[in-house]
Amino acid sequence: MPNKINIPPDKQTGMIYALLAIAVLAVFSQLIRYEFVIIDDPVYVIFNRHITSGMTADSFIWAVSTKYADLWHPLVWFSFMLDYRVFGLNAGGYHLTNLLLHMMSSLMLFWLFHRMTGALWKSAFIAAFFALHPLHVESVAWISERKDVLSAFFWMLTLCLYVVYTEKPVIQRYWPVVLGFVCALMSKPMVVTLPVVLLLLDYWPLRRFVSVQKNLLWQIKEKSPFFLLSVFVVIITLYDLKASDIKQYPLDLRLANAVVSFAAYLIKTFWPVTLSIFYPFPDSIPGLRLAGSVIFIAVVSVAVVRMRRRHPYLLAGWLWYAVTIFPVIKIVQISSDAMADRYHYLPSIGIALMIAWGIPLFFKEENYRKKIMFPAAVLFLAMLAFGSWRQCGFWQNSVTLLEHAVKVQKDVYVLHDYLGHALYFEGKSRAAIVEFNKAVFLNPGYARAYVNRGNVYAAIRNYDEALKDYQTAVRLRPDEVDAHYMKGMVHSKTGRYQQAIEDFSQTIALDQNHARAFHDRGLAYFHLGRYEQAISDYDGAIRRNPDFTLAYHNRAYGYFRQRNDVRGCPDAHRACALGDCDLLTAVQQEGRCR
Repeated sequence: MPNKINIPPDKQTGMIYALLAIAVLAVFSQLIRYEFVIIDDPVYVIFNRHITSGMTADSFIWAVSTKYADLWHPLVWFSFMLDYRVFGLNAGGYHLTNLLLHMMSSLMLFWLFHRMTGALWKSAFIAAFFALHPLHVESVAWISERKDVLSAFFWMLTLCLYVVYTEKPVIQRYWPVVLGFVCALMSKPMVVTLPVVLLLLDYWPLRRFVSVQKNLLWQIKEKSPFFLLSVFVVIITLYDLKASDIKQYPLDLRLANAVVSFAAYLIKTFWPVTLSIFYPFPDSIPGLRLAGSVIFIAVVSVAVVRMRRRHPYLLAGWLWYAVTIFPVIKIVQISSDAMADRYHYLPSIGIALMIAWGIPLFFKEENYRKKIMFPAAVLFLAMLAFGSWRQCGFWQNSVTLLEHAVKVQKDVYVLHDYLGHALYFEGKSRAAIVEFNKAVFLNPGYARAYVNRGNVYAAIRNYDEALKDYQTAVRLRPDEVDAHYMKGMVHSKTGRYQQAIEDFSQTIALDQNHARAFHDRGLAYFHLGRYEQAISDYDGAIRRNPDFTLAYHNRAYGYFRQRNDVRGCPDAHRACALGDCDLLTAVQQEGRCR
C-alpha cells in the first residue's frame, strides 16, 4: 500500500466529482433526444420479443441461457428489459441509461485512483480523459453497446472493491470483489483481462509486491477464482464464435492487422478524427506501415521497461493498455471489422495513466508545472470534450450516422449498404437504391446488398427487379435466409403460391425458428384451399412466437372456414387480446363467438 496520503479538502474533491458529472451531461445529454440506429439496435431491442415481453420467467431463462447475437451477456438483456418496462420503445430512455452508466464509471475511476495514489488532479485527469474522449462516444451513444458501459460500470466497481479489500484483506471484503467481477463478465466477455489488471495495480500504485520474485505466485494464487472465471468465459466465448458465421481471415493477415491496429488506437488517442462506426478489414497491409507499427511499439515497450524502477507507472499504464485491448485486437476474429472505436473504452485508461504521471517528468520546476501543465491539461480536455460533443451529433439517427461514415471511410460497400437500409426506412426509396447500387458496384459478390435492394423494389411494387435481386443473392449465397424468404413473399404477392411455398420451405430448412416463414407458407396453402396444411403452419408460427397476432387471426379464420367455431373462437379472442379485434367483432355479429 502507498504511504498515508494527505487527503485534500472535501470541497475540492467534491468540486471534481461535480465537474465530472456536469461535463458528462454537457457533452452527452444531447443523446437523450436521439433515435435507435439500424445497426444491431433492432436485433438487441426493437424486434427482440424477449425484451419487449418484459421481465417474465421465460425472458429470464432466455437471458441466462441464450447466445443470441453471438455473445453471452445476460445482464445486458436484463438491463434492456428494465429499460423497456420504464421507457417502452422510447430510445431516449435507453440513451439515458447508457449516459448514467458512463457517468458513474467515470466518477468511480476518479475515486479509484485518488484512493490508491492520493494524487487529486492526476486522478481527475484520468477520469476526465476517460469520460470525455471522442473514441468513447460510440460506447455511450450506441444503445446496442450497453455491454460496454455496463461492463465498465462493474469493472470500475470491482476495482474499487478490490482497493477496499487490500486495505484490510479479510474474506468478508474478498467475495464482493469476486461478485463484482462475475457481474462484469455477465455484461461483456472482454473484461476477462481484469485479473491481470489487479496484478498490475498490485505492482503500482498499491505496491503489494515487497519482492516480485517472492510474492508473484502468492498474488496469482490470491486471484485464482478470478482467473478460473476468466478461463471459463473465454472457453464459452470461443465456442460461440466458432459456431458463428463470421468470416475468418488468414492468420498472418490477422496478426499484421493486430499490430497495426494496436498502434492505430494510440494515434487516434491523440488525434481522434475521421471516426467511423465501421473500419473494414484490409485485404492486405503495406509492409512499411507494418514495420513502422512494430518499431513504434517496440521502442515504447523497451523504454517503459527500462524506466520501470524509477517510473513504474509507465509500465503499469502500458501493460494496462496492452492487456485490456488484447481480446479485441482481432487475432481471434470476433467481428468483420479491423478495429472499432468502442474497443478503446477500457484500454484508454492505461494511456491516460501514462500521460497523467509521465508528462510531469518533462517539467522539473514546480513553477512550470503550475503555469504550463494545468492550463495545457484543461485545454486538452476541453478539446476532447468538444470532439465528443461534435461526434455525438452524428448519432441523431441512422442516416446522419451513416452519411458521416461514408464520408470518412471512402468506398466501403458495407457502409453504403447500411446507409441504403437507413434511407429505405425513412421512406427515401430512390436514394436507398442509389446506395445499394454503390454497394453492389464496390462488391458485386455481396449478397446482402442484393437482398436489401430487392426489398426496396418489392416495397415500390417493382416485383420483377425485386425477384432478380433475390435470385442473385441466392446464387451468391445459397444459405441467405432472407433472400429465400423475400423471394417467397414476391411469389405470394404475385399469386404464384406454389413457388412461394417452395421458397418458404427452403427458408424453414435454413432457419427452423423462422415464425414468419411458417405463417406465410400457411397463408399460401390457404390461398390454394389446403386448409389443414395452412392451420398446421399457423401452429408452427405460434409455437415459435406465442404473441404472433396475425397467426392467431389467420388460424381462427381457417377454422371458421371449416365451420370449427370451437377452435376458431379462442384464436379470435387471443388475436383481439393482442390488439386485432376485427375478426372477433365480425363473427360475434354473426352470433358465432361470445
